[in-house]
Amino acid sequence: MIELALFFSVLIGIYAIMALALNLQYGYAGLLNFGLVAFFAIGAYASALLSLSGVPVLIAMAIAAVIAAIVGALIAIPTMKLSVHYWAIVTISIAELIRVISTNEEWLTGGTFGLGDIPQPLAALVPLESYPLFFAGFTLVLVAACYLLSSALVHSPYGRVLKVIREDEDFGQSLGKDVASFKLRTMVVGAAMVGLAGALYAHFTTYITPQAFEPIVTFIIWAAVILGGKGNLLGSLLGATVIVLLYNSTRFIGDYVELSAVTLANIRLALIGLLIMLTVLLRPNGILPERKQVF
Repeated sequence: MIELALFFSVLIGIYAIMALALNLQYGYAGLLNFGLVAFFAIGAYASALLSLSGVPVLIAMAIAAVIAAIVGALIAIPTMKLSVHYWAIVTISIAELIRVISTNEEWLTGGTFGLGDIPQPLAALVPLESYPLFFAGFTLVLVAACYLLSSALVHSPYGRVLKVIREDEDFGQSLGKDVASFKLRTMVVGAAMVGLAGALYAHFTTYITPQAFEPIVTFIIWAAVILGGKGNLLGSLLGATVIVLLYNSTRFIGDYVELSAVTLANIRLALIGLLIMLTVLLRPNGILPERKQVF
């Protein structure tokens, strides 16, 4: 039971980091990023490959976050002037492109066979029996760091500009703000956080394949933000907790009812979909709506 609780705590932490990143991009800046899983995969593969080549795990994770941020910038720079809807399509395309590359470039990613024996952070310094607890604490520290960074950004003048851009880009430009620059920086910060979550996932599972980076990951993160409340960082943490627990605990339904794997997967997604529908109808701003500020 303790091992299961620690497993869920790490998984919740990984998705909480991604939910914080999406809330920063969408909840505060209005960026429709439907390609979050791309940066998740980039962070995971980059950190895994670096650590397998001998780079210390903590350094590999930091480099993976930087690589994800660079990719985010390379995507955002030529596409930032597109309307939000076309930009959303671009992010979906990038996510699919990354998945196809990870599936077919066996020389780099191992293809469908994946990468295994990925080292874990500070494993040599922590007793094996205590390592799950250590990893859960390590994840909590990273979640706290991402939360504090996001909170510092959104409660600064930078965050206030993001809200102006979210509501009306033209108004932001009329105030002399470089809208494209603010959106670019938000994209980069969010991509780095998602890349860090991907690196954490790779070192947690110690084995990754392209199947771990399907579009469902993006769906779960969006569900967490919608449920928790966009524009509220605490809502991201709450939403990630509820969605991850619901999505992963319902897999045990098969232990009590005889169902095929496909049917069970569909039921799990249907339950999340139903929860989101009820949230939109009853709490359209999420469980923890954005706190209105008067300037």
